[in-house]
Amino acid sequence: MEELAEIKVELEESGKNLIEWVISYLPETWQTPFTETVAGIILLGVLVVFLHAVVRSSLIKLLVRLDRSAKHEWYGALIQNMVPQRALFFLPLLTFYVGIDWVSNLPEDLFNFSIRLINSLMILVVARTVDAFLSVIHTIYMNRPGERRKPIKSYIQLLKVIIYVIAVILIIAQLANQSPWYFLSGIGAMTAIFILVFRDTLLSLVASVQLTNNDSIRVGDWIEMRQFGADGDVIDIALNSVRVQNWDKTITAIPTHKFLEHSFLNWRGMQESGGRRIMRSLLIDIQSIRFLTVREVEHLKESYLLKDYIIGKLDEVNEYNRKNLKKSGAITNGRWLTNIGTFRIYAFEYLKRHPNTNKNLLTLVRQLEPTSQGLPLQIYTFADTTEWALYEHIQAEIFDHLLSVMSEFGLLHYQQPSGSNFESLTTST
Repeated sequence: MEELAEIKVELEESGKNLIEWVISYLPETWQTPFTETVAGIILLGVLVVFLHAVVRSSLIKLLVRLDRSAKHEWYGALIQNMVPQRALFFLPLLTFYVGIDWVSNLPEDLFNFSIRLINSLMILVVARTVDAFLSVIHTIYMNRPGERRKPIKSYIQLLKVIIYVIAVILIIAQLANQSPWYFLSGIGAMTAIFILVFRDTLLSLVASVQLTNNDSIRVGDWIEMRQFGADGDVIDIALNSVRVQNWDKTITAIPTHKFLEHSFLNWRGMQESGGRRIMRSLLIDIQSIRFLTVREVEHLKESYLLKDYIIGKLDEVNEYNRKNLKKSGAITNGRWLTNIGTFRIYAFEYLKRHPNTNKNLLTLVRQLEPTSQGLPLQIYTFADTTEWALYEHIQAEIFDHLLSVMSEFGLLHYQQPSGSNFESLTTST
């Protein structure tokens, strides 16, 4: 500290000597205390401008050139987030802070105000530098493999808010020449006003922390929030809003606190499972449901998907019929293969052997309650991909086949009459 004090004294003497040297070249009538003060201010201003415009800009250009050749991730992040650029603002401010003592005959009030103003600007530079450094931490963190799914942007933004709040209090205290505790003591009375003015921000802050801690949503998740018109991938989770890029490439910005007030659908579980659900029904015309004839059974037995099932089922049916058809040959006393049941087994075996269905997830074919539009035969399985386009192709391929093969079982798909149907009736009459 003593060495720094000595250096400061030497700088003050050198500066004053420089000002006296400049004044000595002026006419004697101009060599007044006021002229000396003005000359000191002008020389100090020239020096500050020189350091800001020449030295600072030269250093920044040098750092940018080094960034092109450097291979360190942290160095590139420092340049990208302008940490050196902001920190180098200290150079002209520090020069002004030290050089103000060179100016002689400066009014005390003006001197004190200048010192407080410089201190305030230094506090602002510190806040902006710390702000940029926090952005560096966020950039490095998000570039780490496997960490992009756990966003910390909301925490970084919260720290920035705290830093700027502290900086504003310190700056006001400096300009008012009061202790920071003087202003902190009045914050309690202003709490209600802050809550009213920054209500959405505070709610978003709480929501952002909860969403992150509970891992409810991550960058890259596919979410649906119909009440806000959002259906797509999350591209940014900030303190105040969550941005979603919809499938039509539009961007929807949703206030963060709305995720606590409204329900939303997150498809992350589907994406992590490696399979996407296919759940769609075939509407069977009930009038086409019947027992299979012997010839149809023999024909369907040739299918490798049904051969084992039909052989086993026929043994079971024949054994049952031998016991129950002795006294009467009524069809209602026996068991027979139906076209709908055989088709249901065929569809199940087809799904199990399909090359693009996920064999580790549930597959079933079931009947739902009959409706006025026929008997729904629901296909429930999972594609082995979560890619949308490929998923739609697999789903279409499955139903293309099942719809086409229904006629082999004597089944018809239900379809409401169209204009052409009525036209054929009119023509026939």
